[in-house]
Amino acid sequence: MTATFFLIRHAAHDNVGNFLAGRTAGISLGDAGRLQVQRLGQRLRREDINAIYTSPRERTRETAVGIATACGLSLPQTDEALDEVNFGNWSGKTFEVLNDDPLWRRWNISRSLTRTPGGETMLDVQTRIFGLMETLTSVGNDRRIALVSHADLIKAAVSHVLGLPIDAWPRFDIAPASVTTVVIGDWGAKVMTLNEVTL
Repeated sequence: MTATFFLIRHAAHDNVGNFLAGRTAGISLGDAGRLQVQRLGQRLRREDINAIYTSPRERTRETAVGIATACGLSLPQTDEALDEVNFGNWSGKTFEVLNDDPLWRRWNISRSLTRTPGGETMLDVQTRIFGLMETLTSVGNDRRIALVSHADLIKAAVSHVLGLPIDAWPRFDIAPASVTTVVIGDWGAKVMTLNEVTL
C-alpha cells in the first residue's frame, strides 16, 4: 500500500500571528486568505488528488472547499483527527497575554511533557494525526489525499516521519496555505516537500 499526503495548513485569517485562534468558533479566512486558497487550488490541480479531509474549524473547511472546487472533487470530509490542538481556555487569547502564563511558557519549552488546559500533549496530537494517515493508507493503493489542518498538527506528523523529537517543533516553519508532502508505503514514510508556499 502506498499513499501520498498533501498536508495543507489552512489559509490566513485576518489576525494570524496576533492571537491563538485554537478552537475558537467563527474564525474565517480574510481577504488575503481567500487569495491564498485560489493559488492553492491552482497549485493542487496538477496533483491528481483523490480525496480531501479537513479539520472541523471554519478556516480549514473554507480552505478545503476552495481546493476541492478547483480540483473538481466532491466536498471535503471532516475528521476530528485533523482538529486544532485543544488549547482549552488559551484559545482566543493574545500571545502577549499568554506569555505571562507559566503553563504556556512550560508548554513551549517541553510540549512532550506538558498538557494544555484542554488536556492534550503534542504526543497525543501526533498520535491522532498519524493514526488517520495510517488508516487512510491501508484503504487502497496509490491514493493521493489532501489533509487540511493546522501548523502544530503538520509539524507533529513531519517530526514523526523524520524521527525528530516532538520538542523540535521550533526548528521548521509551516506557513499559512503551505503544502508539505509525505509518502507512506510498506517500506516506511518520507517527507518529499516541506512548507511549500505558492506565491
